[in-house]
Amino acid sequence: MRRVARWLLLAIAIWAVAAYLVLPTFWRHYEHLPAMAAMPTITHTPSGLPGDPLNVALIGSEEEVIRAFAAARWWPADPITLESSLRIAESVVLHRPDPDAPVSSLILFGRKQDLAFEQDLGGSAKERNHVRFWRTDVRGDGGAPVWIGSATFDHGVGLSHTTGQITHHIGPDLDAERDTLMRDLEATGWITRRYSVTGIGPTLDGHNGGGDRYYTDGEMAVGVLAPPVPGRRETVLPDPTTIVVKQQFWSWIRPALAD
Repeated sequence: MRRVARWLLLAIAIWAVAAYLVLPTFWRHYEHLPAMAAMPTITHTPSGLPGDPLNVALIGSEEEVIRAFAAARWWPADPITLESSLRIAESVVLHRPDPDAPVSSLILFGRKQDLAFEQDLGGSAKERNHVRFWRTDVRGDGGAPVWIGSATFDHGVGLSHTTGQITHHIGPDLDAERDTLMRDLEATGWITRRYSVTGIGPTLDGHNGGGDRYYTDGEMAVGVLAPPVPGRRETVLPDPTTIVVKQQFWSWIRPALAD
């Protein structure tokens, strides 16, 4: 029994080292944009609670970001005012469209989001695709600024699990919303190059500031913006082999996480 116990402890130790030290190192990659290695990977609520993870980034001027989202039919979110707050409440309660409803503030770099866009679904602000962006000091292709963002899907309105305040609840599959956003932008022709870097990393059971559960493969999708040109094709840069293997493994377990 002592021998079995020793082998069991050894197996647990090997698993712990591999799971928490070795594999996360292999799964971190910034080869296409090294400066992103120093960037935060998660937002915070105004009260300091962990918010939504960062899962998208765009490289381009502010004008290019705004024009790209307009082409994709994602609309800028209104500032939070008494009027906009009453309008979104009316939209949810009476099931009326509000395509530029305000979004709550999340904090990164000590400030709330610089830009926010949304796309309402189902005819009201109750369900919507939305994303918040912060401008960083990092420069990408041609010296253009890098914007990092958090894309999530609002699937309903209710009380926060942590504060009891009225809030939108997000869908748990963050990768689905990230991929929806990138597909919409790609369809406009505004993305010239696309690749991924490490974001928060693989997360099976995360929770945001409202207590909503989420899961993600932990990758941040990066898109380089430029005005559309007829006949131009988007370039997709490859991931390292370790990331390809990790993504294959994630595709196997992802369906189980939705249950």
